[in-house]
Amino acid sequence: DVQLQASGGGLVQAGGSLRLSCTSSGFTFGNKRVAWFRQAPGKEREGVSCTANTAGTTYYADSVKGRFIISTDNAKNTVYLQMNSLKPEDTAVYYCAAAGLQWARRCGVDPRLYNYWGQGTLVTVSS
Repeated sequence: DVQLQASGGGLVQAGGSLRLSCTSSGFTFGNKRVAWFRQAPGKEREGVSCTANTAGTTYYADSVKGRFIISTDNAKNTVYLQMNSLKPEDTAVYYCAAAGLQWARRCGVDPRLYNYWGQGTLVTVSS
């Protein structure tokens, strides 16, 4: 069965950086849509970023634009979320997700688009 593994979370001070990773031994990320979501306590699940690697298109939520970068290393079959200039409001459980459909030209952050999910990794940003 396909399983994704998210890792890289932890405790970081405001203004710091952190890189999250998402891997899978049973799923190939190349030419598919991948995304990162997050959920803070008491808040709705939020789409953070996504990419459609076939077209090279990306999306970033306004709250993270200019600070976060999504990327995929197909050789390592790993999806990254580089998070810079972290703020306390970035504190959340972060989930990676992937869609099985290949050759998509655009991505979106509707969670119903994504078939496979990681179990989440907690990011805590202290002030």
